[in-house]
Amino acid sequence: MRVIIEPDYDKLSQWAARYIARRMKEHERSGGSRPFVLGLPTGSSPLGTYRELIKLCRSGYISFRNVITFNMDEYVGLPRDHEQSYWTFMHRNFFDHIDIDPANTHTQHGTAETEDKECTKYEEMIAESGGIDLFLGGIGADGHIAFNEPFSSLSSRTRVKDLTYDTKVMNSRFFGGNIASVPSKALTVGVQTVLDAREVMILVNGHAKARALRHTVEGGVSQAWTCSALQMHRRVIIVCDEPACGELKVDTYRYFRSIEQANLDPSSL
Repeated sequence: MRVIIEPDYDKLSQWAARYIARRMKEHERSGGSRPFVLGLPTGSSPLGTYRELIKLCRSGYISFRNVITFNMDEYVGLPRDHEQSYWTFMHRNFFDHIDIDPANTHTQHGTAETEDKECTKYEEMIAESGGIDLFLGGIGADGHIAFNEPFSSLSSRTRVKDLTYDTKVMNSRFFGGNIASVPSKALTVGVQTVLDAREVMILVNGHAKARALRHTVEGGVSQAWTCSALQMHRRVIIVCDEPACGELKVDTYRYFRSIEQANLDPSSL
């Protein structure tokens, strides 16, 4: 596991975007015909990274024409054109601003006639694409990845999940503060779906995520903190800001600051 500590959210976003761009260009230079496959999240954490990737695309530094994307999750019951659907979120904040082929973007259908079949199909599409090269994600204050909330199976795959009351309260800010308007279920990739990616990058920003970051980096692997499963992955990068480091041990903080010092300048990527 690598832990990159940046001073603030803007620097975090810049570092993450430039790292993703670097991986995309390395894949392109490898000469393979297979598209680069990118797993993507929604929420507030990746917005800065998306803005930076849009800038890099518009400048001509990278292109998404040979990229396939798979999103982490979607609310059950929301049509794609709903203002709070994750399909709408991705188009509004990312897809509509880059040169990606819309046919190469994949999100679950929240109004699928048969939810279990939709989940099975999603896993099959990921496999048919050759697997995910880099899965970008965030974690919740309770350590959840996608909608894999506390005590989710660490071997889980794409499925339907009931959302906890706390998650609905947190997400109600997007629904006019009305918790009753927040869907009670979501389609989500599983923990193992994320761990199957060749590389995983997790964004952690703000003091509210400090406890989750501590469990991700220092805690034991536990279903109580699904983020802790990242410790079992062979190639994980945690990109965090200073406020998120508030509960790390001093020696842990110093260790990662020391070994990653040469990597803190995103322009070096």
